[in-house]
Amino acid sequence: MRSRKTLAIGVAVLAGIGAAGCGGSSSGSGSASKPVNPNKAEVSPAGDIPDSQAFVAYSPPGGGYSVKVPEGWARKSSGAATVFTDKLNSVTMQTQPAKAALTPGEAKRTELPRLSRSVKGFSNAKVSSVARTAGPAVRITYLASGAPGPVTGKSSTRAVERYVFFHKGKDVVLTLEGAKGADNVDPWKIVTDSLRYTG
Repeated sequence: MRSRKTLAIGVAVLAGIGAAGCGGSSSGSGSASKPVNPNKAEVSPAGDIPDSQAFVAYSPPGGGYSVKVPEGWARKSSGAATVFTDKLNSVTMQTQPAKAALTPGEAKRTELPRLSRSVKGFSNAKVSSVARTAGPAVRITYLASGAPGPVTGKSSTRAVERYVFFHKGKDVVLTLEGAKGADNVDPWKIVTDSLRYTG
């Protein structure tokens, strides 16, 4: 059994995120005779990262790795973690010492209880093994409560994906967070597939 000193990651929640209304306009007539406007901008669900989003490589000082993150997102450091945020989404990266690679079984025994104690609204957790360019990783997905909106005071439900990679005596942990129901499969794949070790 390996010893792991897990750094507190928590849920990277932007202060002031409110539950924005959908605002989609639909006519009550349901008429199918209206011609489709090919120039009309596509309307994506709240939190969807656009297909046109560019990504740039970022390497935390002394981290020994680089990850591509969405260009233009705000960056801040929070303890040992570096967090990139934009509206309803965030990417958090950090390292922590480890003696061996995390296994799905160990994640269920140790990581899930730890997350359930530290993450507000923690629910619907699933653990799996995934293959990425940098190697295998354990993926933990779960739902969490976001910060209350400044106007409504209501919390939104967040969909979180946490990836734990192992390399040379440490874990690289990538935590990706977005609005529940947003389709960010492709952007999250770009981020997690872009991990490269530099040391």
